[in-house]
Amino acid sequence: MLLAFIWILQILSALLLIVLVLMHSPKGDGIAAIGGASQMFSSQKSAEKGLNKLTYIVASVFLVCTLLLGFGIVK
Repeated sequence: MLLAFIWILQILSALLLIVLVLMHSPKGDGIAAIGGASQMFSSQKSAEKGLNKLTYIVASVFLVCTLLLGFGIVK
């Protein structure tokens, strides 16, 4: 029962991790950095921080599930 739960958790975290990584915006400011226009969108920076935290949490869950299943700790 626990093994099935960890497998399901790993699959869901893998799918969510793919979606979260695809939602990230490119880190470069591009042409907007020349005129200082990148500072106009400061609200996007706070949204990016929240997205980063969520991505780290989901990646940690995926890593723990992978280690548990890989080393055979859960049977």
